[in-house]
Amino acid sequence: MLQIKGLGKSFRGDPLFRQLDFQINERDRIGLVGDNGTGKSTLMKILSGILPPDEGEVIGARELTFGYLPQDGLFARGRTVFEEGRSVFGDLQRLEEECRRLEHELAEMEHSGPEHHKKLERYSTMSQQFRLQGGYTIDARVGTVLHGLGFSRSDWNRPCEEFSGGWQMRIALAKLLLQQPSLLLLDEPTNHLDLEARNWLEAYLQGYPSALVMVSHDRYFLDATVRRVLEIRNRSVHFYKGNYSDFLRQRDERMVQLVAAYEAQQKEIARIKAFADRFRAKATKAAQVQSRLKDLERMERIELPPQPKPIRLRFPEGPRTGRAVLELNDVTAGYGDTAVFRDLSLILEKGERVALVGPNGAGKSTLMKILAGRLPLTQGRRKEGHNVIVSYFSQDQDDLLVSTRTVWEEVYTVAPNHIVPQLRTLLGCFLFSGDTIEKPVSVLSGGERSRLVLCKLLFSPANCLLLDEPTNHLDIRSKDILMDALRDYGGTIVFVSHDRYFLDGLATRVLDVGNGTAASYLGNYEDYLVKKEAGEEARGGAEEQTGERTEGRGGAEAEVRDRTKRKVNPYKVQRLTEKIEELEAVIQGHETRIAVLSQMLSSEELYRDYPLFRSTMEEHDRLQEELSGLMQRWEKLQSELQQLTSSS
Repeated sequence: MLQIKGLGKSFRGDPLFRQLDFQINERDRIGLVGDNGTGKSTLMKILSGILPPDEGEVIGARELTFGYLPQDGLFARGRTVFEEGRSVFGDLQRLEEECRRLEHELAEMEHSGPEHHKKLERYSTMSQQFRLQGGYTIDARVGTVLHGLGFSRSDWNRPCEEFSGGWQMRIALAKLLLQQPSLLLLDEPTNHLDLEARNWLEAYLQGYPSALVMVSHDRYFLDATVRRVLEIRNRSVHFYKGNYSDFLRQRDERMVQLVAAYEAQQKEIARIKAFADRFRAKATKAAQVQSRLKDLERMERIELPPQPKPIRLRFPEGPRTGRAVLELNDVTAGYGDTAVFRDLSLILEKGERVALVGPNGAGKSTLMKILAGRLPLTQGRRKEGHNVIVSYFSQDQDDLLVSTRTVWEEVYTVAPNHIVPQLRTLLGCFLFSGDTIEKPVSVLSGGERSRLVLCKLLFSPANCLLLDEPTNHLDIRSKDILMDALRDYGGTIVFVSHDRYFLDGLATRVLDVGNGTAASYLGNYEDYLVKKEAGEEARGGAEEQTGERTEGRGGAEAEVRDRTKRKVNPYKVQRLTEKIEELEAVIQGHETRIAVLSQMLSSEELYRDYPLFRSTMEEHDRLQEELSGLMQRWEKLQSELQQLTSSS
């Protein structure tokens, strides 16, 4: 489908890659990986045709269509969100408009005569074409994708220009998914998605009917969506079968084999050199010596690629705390007259690693601000435990940086003395290396500033870390190093992350945030999903099994558990509502088409063309039968929704 031959590209005179040769086949699922700066985004731009290579060529099949999503920089305006999504069906929309025009003309004409018959035939042909191309499901498809990517129904009619950069990228992604190009190129598509949207996109891409090449720093997402991995390393590409976990295993195996071959070759080289040195002066051995030396010259030397040194971070910890680190008692808080949380009670204990999850807008960042003491309370009380030192990280803390300092100076000012000798290595974990360390803060990008703030906070002594999306702007290796360091950390951690692997590896407790409260689940994110699917609500059932965790809990928190037990699961309600809305869109399409067919069947002219009459009648009967099944399904979902909402 797409052939890459002898591809090369340089940046400021330094080659990113040389002589790349590979092929992308139909329905390929390729994850493009490599260290920062190896040229992943550059290669994606070359594959999409946006950027020309310095050497080599990209040869695509004639019918090949491309869809490319960059990391940022796209902005839609002039339409509503729904109209923007619908705009990808331009040909179908024009066909629909032509059908509507013909319907109007047919309604105004006499139902007899050759002109009416001619228009009726044309209308039948075009409406059939419209149906076969999925015209009656356009709105349902657009709605499904927008729902999946996190747009509420109220967002659909908002102008695109009202949405921020991250949501703009969701709009762009929605359009690409609706277009379904034969080669989909996605450069970090999960960057601006919450967990629910990532999970939906993961399932969508698993069933994507064409080829996919993707850059992502989300290991779990890669494992679920790709079947081949292309690694850019040492200016060349290396292919591996399987997903990201398979790639890691195979790469380690290849390295073991390469090291063994390298060591064997080095022994052979040493043996040849020793022979030459020993017999160089003997005339009887001169020919043999020269032959061996020529063999040595012709030998293709095995080179070992540079391997990153294993790094283990250890963050400084503050003084020992008591068992209760942070408490919220009957807290109500929000913005203006809008309360995001009401009567919230919560206890964070020493050593817990608590993940906050929930859809965008549920209140995760608001809860972090409440815990950090950054948001005034309307009522209730926030209490810090004995010796607690809170360190709070969010995405908008530029005020913690001094623009005239360099990256090195910023971290040096807060790092304990014992860390300073390893500071350069530690900065590398946050993707600051080489000349970047000497950059002034004033020239850093938004992502670099965010990483620098995180680095400063983590190297400042504290015993309670509140981390709002610390994994943003980090690559997979940096996330792994950070996760290991946080697992070794002896203090208490509350964090928000949209990285499933990070959540599973770090969390010991999950708070499901939404509807003004936070339901608690013991275990990691995978445990939370299992319990939630099984219908276990809040802390009650889980903690009754553990016994000791309920000991010493205040009455306020027990009261919250009782209230939450009786509360409707908002995510089940949301899922059912979305299914009903999607079904209603399909039903509307069927009803519209049936009405058109009924009008056609009322025309005497139709009966004079038996083949046309028969196909019209068959389509009418089939749609009626389908509509009956759709209505039964709709009634069942409505009944389920009513039972669910009335149970509260």
